[in-house]
Amino acid sequence: MSSTLPSPRFAAARNDLLEEMPPEVRAGLTPLLQHVSLDLGEVLYESGAAQQYVYFPTDAIVSLLYVLENGQSAEIAVVGFEGMVGVSLLMGGGSTPNRAVVQSAGHAFRLGASHIKQFVENGGPLLHLLLRYTQSLITQMSQTAVCNRHHSLEQQLCRWLLLSLDRLPSNELSMTQELIANMLGVRREGVTEAAGKLQRLNLIKYARGHITVLDRPGLERHVCECYEVVKRETDRLLPHEIAT
Repeated sequence: MSSTLPSPRFAAARNDLLEEMPPEVRAGLTPLLQHVSLDLGEVLYESGAAQQYVYFPTDAIVSLLYVLENGQSAEIAVVGFEGMVGVSLLMGGGSTPNRAVVQSAGHAFRLGASHIKQFVENGGPLLHLLLRYTQSLITQMSQTAVCNRHHSLEQQLCRWLLLSLDRLPSNELSMTQELIANMLGVRREGVTEAAGKLQRLNLIKYARGHITVLDRPGLERHVCECYEVVKRETDRLLPHEIAT
């Protein structure tokens, strides 16, 4: 990962939480931020490990995964330009039993753990903003657990696609079926079958690890209520709506 000072690309990068911070807080944070590139599959922190940084993604997506002792995993939440990776530092824990992995390569602003702790300890509007974000993240985690238990794999795949698209500038994703299976915590054959159904309905096109959403309104009609629950709560709690 590179750590460069603000450039034209850096200045144009967008993260809603950073944009909504009080001006005086943002002015204090700016010299401390590093603009870093995040590679596909890069692990930002491991289960149980002390977190050294928080990340504010701009055009990257980070998956929060719970990993079992046998190595199997399942995604519990995704974070993009609307949020922050590393909320356990806000809560005083310093570590978490999940793993943070880059799902879609891109960039983020990185801030040292000691710096975010110092700003949070001052309380005020910044703490309130980050706690509202944490509530929206908890909602996503809770709804994901319910969805994985009660809804079909086809519906889960629709939810995952829509949540990912909300955090990307286009209708295309680069993701192999094996990686999707790891995210959803299912067998690869199940993903193949579910993606095939969506493709036969002309909702998506899938080829060689590349997914193109052809009919987003159709995908939204096909998804379970879990997607809308998460989006509505995020829109309610955070100043900026996730772009669609």
